[in-house]
Amino acid sequence: MQPQPRPEPPPDLPAAALSTGSVARRLGVSPTTLRSWERRYAIGPARREDGRHRRWTPQDIALLELMCRLTGQGVPPADAARAARDAAPAARPVTPVGAGAPGGRNSLPLGEARPECRGLARAAVRLDAPSVEELLDAALAEHGLVTAWEEVIAPTLHAVGRKWASSGERYVEVEHLLSWHVSSALRRIRPAPGPGGPTVAPLLLACVPGEQHSLPVEALAAALGERGLAVRMFGAALPADALRDAVRRTGPRAVVLWAQSRTTADPALARSVAGIEWGVRGARGHSALLLAGPGWGPGTPEPRTQRLFGLRSGLELIEALAASPARPADTPYGTPSRVPGSGRRR
Repeated sequence: MQPQPRPEPPPDLPAAALSTGSVARRLGVSPTTLRSWERRYAIGPARREDGRHRRWTPQDIALLELMCRLTGQGVPPADAARAARDAAPAARPVTPVGAGAPGGRNSLPLGEARPECRGLARAAVRLDAPSVEELLDAALAEHGLVTAWEEVIAPTLHAVGRKWASSGERYVEVEHLLSWHVSSALRRIRPAPGPGGPTVAPLLLACVPGEQHSLPVEALAAALGERGLAVRMFGAALPADALRDAVRRTGPRAVVLWAQSRTTADPALARSVAGIEWGVRGARGHSALLLAGPGWGPGTPEPRTQRLFGLRSGLELIEALAASPARPADTPYGTPSRVPGSGRRR
């Protein structure tokens, strides 16, 4: 009996071929949008893996990039698809998979960044709200809040801010749309159950009076909630008297005060909050004051104050404070100690 010849193996896919999910993150559109474009406008991959799974080659992605640029300029999707297909045979450079975003007057100054960061920026510039929401949720689910904030969300927000600052009044709508969706995504993160109850000293988070940039504090609040810590979040531009009243009424373990710029940072307010004592006579306590944000500058903090530098290290410091006994009002901070595992002084 003659041995049966082995079947020929299927040709290998190009090394650069990507899945639909990877292409969607790179371009800043949802996978549903890519499938819709393929169904409605014949903008799809040239081949599939095992006849089912879409695999996008650099040429396929170049076609999508052109369609994204055209729709971002206001061209209707059907016309953009037709123009992209007509341009397909022309000899044009193809952006290598994994390379940076294509240039252009609408591109954002991201430098070296994750593909998810570039995709989020593209979606924001197109004002594609559904894609922005989906990409934010995907980044948070895949990387966790801290990494997603540090490596995807914050770089995109900074790039939008730089673009707005260098373009007059243009791109304000991009910044507002992206900020609103980031805030919404952070609030969708459910806090972990904590000890709770009226005897648990909360953490109080607020922006200084006049400070409207609250997203970093919102990210901190969401991360603390994930760890089961009690948080009182007061958001942007809390008036000074209201801040002091909130400290006296809640007796927080720590107060985080955010200032984005030197014009909003108020050292006198910081000294005032650090000096507040709360509780009944004979058993008074005080809160640690944590100054966060670039507005406070590099100076040495006042007594009873500390500095937060970044979300990850700030969480370590706050968790250490939350785990330590509350300080009586007459107990000075003394010599700064190191937060375990952080390499930072507190």
